[in-house]
Amino acid sequence: MFNNPTKLLFTLTLMSGTMISISANSWFGAWIGLEINLLSFIPLMTNTSNLMTTEASLKYFLTQALASATLLFAVIFAALTFSIPSTLLTWNPFLNSLITSSLLLKMGAAPFHFWFPGVMEGLTWLNGFLLMTWQKIAPLMLLSYNLALNTFSTLIIIISVLVGSIGGLNQTSLRKILAYSSINHLGWLIAAIIIGENYWNIYFIVYTFLTAAIIFMLQAFGVSHLNQTFTFNSIPPVIKFALFSSLLSLGGLPPFLGFFPKWIIIQNLTNSSMIMTITLMVTMTLITLFYYLRIGFGAFMLAYPENLWIFPTLKMNPSFYFSLIFMLISTLGLPLSSLIFHLL
Repeated sequence: MFNNPTKLLFTLTLMSGTMISISANSWFGAWIGLEINLLSFIPLMTNTSNLMTTEASLKYFLTQALASATLLFAVIFAALTFSIPSTLLTWNPFLNSLITSSLLLKMGAAPFHFWFPGVMEGLTWLNGFLLMTWQKIAPLMLLSYNLALNTFSTLIIIISVLVGSIGGLNQTSLRKILAYSSINHLGWLIAAIIIGENYWNIYFIVYTFLTAAIIFMLQAFGVSHLNQTFTFNSIPPVIKFALFSSLLSLGGLPPFLGFFPKWIIIQNLTNSSMIMTITLMVTMTLITLFYYLRIGFGAFMLAYPENLWIFPTLKMNPSFYFSLIFMLISTLGLPLSSLIFHLL
């Protein structure tokens, strides 16, 4: 990417668009930032060696344009109807829900998720990582300004965890599995937004960290489909253990790092007497753990020709080593984070 001046330029404008959105003091300024971000990401998605990127770019553009138009309509209508912007939440729940829905469509939360797995399937691993992490920052931040605990937000949380867990069961593409996993995590993120701003920040940072570890490793080995995990027989066990430990960590299995933000949300929702909601969320997360285990099953069960767990002497790109460090931290992350949490 950094060898290509055009991609470097669009990457900088992509980041600038997000920064404009999260630092804007008006909805119109936030909309401008979202548009800059969108028009910067489209050129980054295109790849002449992969024809599926054209379809993915078109799907992404049309969906984001619809969401942006809906957001702009709601904001202009609110500005024409109400003289004070803060009265929007109190006096017109319909406009509030319209703004929230447009932001949910932008980041691919259920039930506005129809475009997300298809777009993920047509992207490279690096662009997929950007779509699952960086592209969600601005909509999540704007959503945190406008979201309150009500029937609508609770329904969005429940639908997101349901779709994200059940949708990934019949998938064989690892990109689509991670896409449905992202939808499931969005349900948890929305719940964290309702609890408080710091909680969703912690959850998003941990989610980004674990996703980076998994995606960089899959990119290093050129793995894209479920049946390719059976070829992991040629990969040393220490790398397989680190990779699939990170998958389990992403699913929120204790004692890995991914359980830590879920632990905080479970505790706070329980204190808020949302017992049924959190029970459903935890149950659906167990289903996501099932298809993570299915990914790792073939690699762990097949015999490895060497008996010793020696560290590999493989010639890999730098992303491989960064990914390996991330995985080791994710494996030992919960005891370390718990210790820091108690010390603070």
